Amino acid sequence: MTLAVLRIATRKSALALWQAEHVAGLLRAAHPGLRVELVPLSTRGDEVLDQPLATIGGKGLFLKELEVAMLEGRADLAVHSLKDVPAELEPGFTLPAILPRADAADAFVSNDYANLAALPHGARVGTSSLRRQALLRAVRPDLELLDLRGNVGTRLQKLDAGHYEAILLACAGLERLGLHDRIRSRLTAPDWLPAPGQAAIAIEARADLPVVLDALAVLDDADTRLAVTAERAMNHALGGSCTVPVGAWCTVTERGLHLRGMVGEVSSGRLLVAEATGHGDEAVKLGNSVAEALFGQGAAKLLHH
Repeated sequence: MTLAVLRIATRKSALALWQAEHVAGLLRAAHPGLRVELVPLSTRGDEVLDQPLATIGGKGLFLKELEVAMLEGRADLAVHSLKDVPAELEPGFTLPAILPRADAADAFVSNDYANLAALPHGARVGTSSLRRQALLRAVRPDLELLDLRGNVGTRLQKLDAGHYEAILLACAGLERLGLHDRIRSRLTAPDWLPAPGQAAIAIEARADLPVVLDALAVLDDADTRLAVTAERAMNHALGGSCTVPVGAWCTVTERGLHLRGMVGEVSSGRLLVAEATGHGDEAVKLGNSVAEALFGQGAAKLLHH
């Protein structure tokens, strides 16, 4: 059986549509003659913007409607930012392809200040990410940390309207939207760890449709999959969700994998950090061992704070 058409379920935000169009273009190039269509949907995570994600159910809210569309046969695949994908997928779904990772750094965005150190005492910084809040608290405990929800355009508008002196976003999202010039400085590993899977695009599909899975597998990037598998395994072992400040960064070299992980506490800025190396076929084991080391430092207390 050959596929005539693939339908991509996607959120309606500019970034989600960019990512879906990007995947559509790659699929058309990989399978000449294949028709690829977008099925834009609205998710609860997009609609409820007046509450932090953590209090309304976490990042899985961005997936549910897309998964329902696949189950009902209205779409064949969904495209996600991997950092929004829970460590455990709903039964019956799989990730047949993870694209090559983009710039995983966080972006410091400000109209008046060049970097984090340049912010004046007590400056207002916008971010809804508990990981970013914990990291900010660790290096600049004097700052006023304020909630910031909405898509990239909305967040930039709030900064431009003077609600904040600076905001933190993902470099990859800004670059994908052609907004690279908004990045004043990059916050990078090893000191500043991204979210597990940050800057990687994941393709989700039903596990019971092999013809679809085969068509998607050609887009999978082996090194990115290894790295994010280690990061997500660590997050899963920690019981990680978007209600917990967790950071992870795995690098892949000829010698194997190196994973650095972090658990933070927003109120105090306390950071627990652990790292380990492993063979290329031990991504999950490596993630589990770094989680174990973090538990050994007292991570359980921070995770259930």
